[in-house]
Amino acid sequence: MAADEITATDDALEQDVDELPSDKVADLVEYIVCGLVTDEDSVSLDVTDSDDSSLIEISCAEEDAGRIIGKRGRTIKAIRTLARALGSRVGTSVEVEVLG
Repeated sequence: MAADEITATDDALEQDVDELPSDKVADLVEYIVCGLVTDEDSVSLDVTDSDDSSLIEISCAEEDAGRIIGKRGRTIKAIRTLARALGSRVGTSVEVEVLG
């Protein structure tokens, strides 16, 4: 292995160590939400971590909030289910809220 390859591998390992479990969940939520909205640039996630849980707040354009929530809240319920499932796999409790 060349020295450059070892350094790149070490950097990748350090990034994985610094990443919080909630970061993986937030990435999943952002990926799903950006696929639903018409204005991806207005989407932002605010992640608040505590000892064993995380709160992910989704901010978006008002007209896109309805798309994220869905009819009778079915879409946001599905997003929350997926976020909680991934959260349990990575060892954190997750709540997802839409601020609109």
